[in-house]
Amino acid sequence: MARCACLRGCCARRSIGASGSCSGKRVKALGSDGAPGSARTFPELIRSAAAVYGDALAITLETETGSESATFGELDRRSAELARGLLARGAGKGTRVGFIFGNGPGFAVVMAAIARIGAVAVPISTMLRAGELVRVLRQSDVQGLIVQRTVLGNDLVARLVDALPELDGQLWGALRLPRVPYLRWIVSSGAGLPLAVAPIAWLTQVDAGAQVLREVEAEVHPTDQMIEIYTSGSTALPKGVRHVHGAVMARSHWLAGMLGVQAGQQRPAPLPMFWVGGLMLALLPGWVRGATTVCRERTLSNSRFAMGSVLAEEDLERIRGAQPWWGLGMSETLGPYGWGDVFRAPGRPVCAPMDHFAPGYEIRIVDERGRPVANGEVGEMQVRGAAVAPALHKIDPAEHYTPDGYLRTGDLCLVEERDEDGADGRRVHFVGRGGDMIKVSGSNVAPAEVEMELQALDGVHSAYVVGLPDRERGALLVAALVPRDGAMLDLPAIETRMKASLSSYKVPRAWVELTRDEVPLLHSNKVARREIARIVAERLAEGQSLSISGSGSRN
Repeated sequence: MARCACLRGCCARRSIGASGSCSGKRVKALGSDGAPGSARTFPELIRSAAAVYGDALAITLETETGSESATFGELDRRSAELARGLLARGAGKGTRVGFIFGNGPGFAVVMAAIARIGAVAVPISTMLRAGELVRVLRQSDVQGLIVQRTVLGNDLVARLVDALPELDGQLWGALRLPRVPYLRWIVSSGAGLPLAVAPIAWLTQVDAGAQVLREVEAEVHPTDQMIEIYTSGSTALPKGVRHVHGAVMARSHWLAGMLGVQAGQQRPAPLPMFWVGGLMLALLPGWVRGATTVCRERTLSNSRFAMGSVLAEEDLERIRGAQPWWGLGMSETLGPYGWGDVFRAPGRPVCAPMDHFAPGYEIRIVDERGRPVANGEVGEMQVRGAAVAPALHKIDPAEHYTPDGYLRTGDLCLVEERDEDGADGRRVHFVGRGGDMIKVSGSNVAPAEVEMELQALDGVHSAYVVGLPDRERGALLVAALVPRDGAMLDLPAIETRMKASLSSYKVPRAWVELTRDEVPLLHSNKVARREIARIVAERLAEGQSLSISGSGSRN
């Protein structure tokens, strides 16, 4: 999920009215008039993009050893060949096909082949380890799997065999795997494939025929499921987020306009496409407008880059070719739905105020009883609309949706009334994740707010605030600090600054120093906060804390 950091080129601005819903016009249902921007299904998009942009470069991949590219016409032809093979092997509308690919032409071709026949494309992270991979394959119910042979020198087929040793002795096309019971075939490329993994020719050397493909594509409807995006699971097990063709197409068209995408433009893809960021902010807007999506083998997620609630300034500088901005979005909303200015408002927590919201979304901020919060109060952001995921795979809707159809985002926001140019409105401030809040002496502390203050201090590269069980306060607030290269942490100065800028209960009582390499990360490069808490507890038990503060009295 993307919370407070998104990447953009430029944006259109909308304000939210006093009711909290978007005051801009809703996205119209798009017609099928042959233009890529009016496509309502993926088959319409890929055919129209090939017709309009043809030999223009659609996507490139730059690696240490060379480059790979494809035009819009080549994406159409290559994906059509693979699509006909999928049809010939029995795939069709609703068939769930997983694929493990890094950013590049291969990802685009495989996703297009699956989506254009009405099958469900299930992109899977290239960074999953054995246990994680088996969990996603089982939970997603994929029936087929297409695997890129290597990514960054890592043999993904070998990783798959390590995860599923029961593949040994089985033959491709007729797999029987109790731990992944729906999976029937796996396809990859290159020499030396195990017998259980079919060569790509198993798909490309059979052909359902061009006429069958055209008729199949004609039956793909905007309400059919197109893709299932697996979240990175920073606080829970990964979950599959379902999105339909119509929503993905309408959102891609709108984002292309908001981002200022133009034909022939070269646009970087620093985020992985198997998650919503790379897919909806790079690949699909470029496809709609005829821009070239420029990929590098290393994305922000396969570099060591800690994605916490607050990005360090040094890490922001590493984002090449992209302008950082503050926004709220997640897999369930197909990317950002609200955003603000680059800098946060003085005296307000964490992010810039969210006063611009995309059309097509209804938002509300409510308390624990579902009542709208008053000015200055904190509540949960809830969202509904055509672009919001209609369901999560194999999860009871009541767990994440309200009876009237709002998605419970888990994002806690503070509402501020304002009067701008004579018009009443609201500004929204993100203050943290509901599950991240720490109860200290009866008061809630948002770790992100404390981390923002710490990372603004000289010598601090990044900070991670956790709560440990404490009999007196309920939780002991502890900060793990990572110093900048060559810097020495001046703890007395840090404590003085924190006491001057935060209420006493928000000031950490204990401090632990970590190196950058000691910060535990999930495969998504999000910080593993539970692991941070474990490390911090061990350091404190071993007497390795920098300081234990007194109780303080400032409120």
